[in-house]
Amino acid sequence: QLQLVESGGGLVQPGGSLTLSCTASGFSLENYAIGWFRQAPGKEREGVSCISRNTGSTKYVDSVKGRFTLSRDNAKNMVYLQMNSLKFEDTGVYYCAAGYVPGLPPREWDEYDFWGQGTQVTVSS
Repeated sequence: QLQLVESGGGLVQPGGSLTLSCTASGFSLENYAIGWFRQAPGKEREGVSCISRNTGSTKYVDSVKGRFTLSRDNAKNMVYLQMNSLKFEDTGVYYCAAGYVPGLPPREWDEYDFWGQGTQVTVSS
C-alpha cells in the first residue's frame, strides 16, 4: 500500500522549534517532489514549502522564510521540515505530499499524487 505518514507535531511555545518528518511506505521519496502544506482552523490550506525531485531545490512561502528548512534523507526515505522561531500563526495541521513531477516542484495541493493524514502543530503560550 502506498502511503505517506507525517510525525513530529505537538504543542510548542512561541519562539520554540519542532521538526516534522514525512516517510513513505511502498515507494521511494527520492523519486518524488515533496510539498508541505498546512491548514489552520477556519482558513484555507496553504503551501508552506516544497523540494524538487531532481535538484533538491527548495521554496518557501514568505511567512516562513528564514525560519523553516526543508530537507531530505534519501537513505532513510524521509523528508524533514525543521521549524524554528515558531509563531502563533504557524498553528495548524501540517500535511506532506509527494508528486512524481520533474523540474520545479508543484505549488498546488492537487498537483501531487500522494498525501499524508496530517500532524497537528499548536503554537501556544
